Amino acid sequence: MTITSTERFNIGQAAERSGVTAKMIRYYETLGLLPSVDRTDAGYRLYGDKEVHTLRFIRRARDLGFDMAEIAELLKLWQNRRRASSDVKRIALKHVADLDRRMQEMAAMKTTLEHLADCCAGDHRPDCPILDELAH
Repeated sequence: MTITSTERFNIGQAAERSGVTAKMIRYYETLGLLPSVDRTDAGYRLYGDKEVHTLRFIRRARDLGFDMAEIAELLKLWQNRRRASSDVKRIALKHVADLDRRMQEMAAMKTTLEHLADCCAGDHRPDCPILDELAH
């Protein structure tokens, strides 16, 4: 995508256009995910369409659950027109495997909690298998 606009936005406008909060924009800059931008004489950051587009990319990657290290790697690949798509696919499939593992862990937690809740009388007595299990 060729970005030709020279329009500049302050951090609030960039946040609104990208769907990323101003606080997260500053955080992404400290991580190096977003390059330093020009500033006004008063020190206010000035963002262009390119930075807003990068912020949207980061937001979408976060929405898909990629961690910051993965996003950094994906950004480098996205910005490298000579990349091999196999490198991108490798990251995506690794993330899918991690999501599968986490879903299995969550399903096991759910099953355990359902079982403990079924064992709990839920009445006025103090006996509670849920608390007993947590204490062990």
